[in-house]
Amino acid sequence: MAFQLGEDNDSGMNEMNLIPLIDIMLVLMIIFLVTATVANPSIPLTLPKTTADIVDPPPEAITVSINANGEVAWNDQIISLDELQTRFNDAGQAAQKPTVQLRADKESRYDTVAQVMSRASEAGLSDIAFVSEN
Repeated sequence: MAFQLGEDNDSGMNEMNLIPLIDIMLVLMIIFLVTATVANPSIPLTLPKTTADIVDPPPEAITVSINANGEVAWNDQIISLDELQTRFNDAGQAAQKPTVQLRADKESRYDTVAQVMSRASEAGLSDIAFVSEN
């Protein structure tokens, strides 16, 4: 009497087992990634030396906002146009003239925007940027 475990199927395996091939490919990929980061070929260069001066960082920007009511704000502080002219004159006397970032509400009057730009120009601040939303 013979004991038999399992089915009596002598046809064999019909499919190819891909798991060992996947394991080999993963090991090869890890080896490739490790050696690619370690063996970073670089071209030997002798870089030229220059006598260029280091550029100073840009001056701080002044934010001038104009709301729909025509009120003017200097860095989130509402001021009058005369006070704005005084602050522009003080900023124009600096060694590095700051950038003026002009934020105007779309409902604000063009006259107010033109007055702010005119006062900035009179103070010698010609670097004016218009801030908008994307």
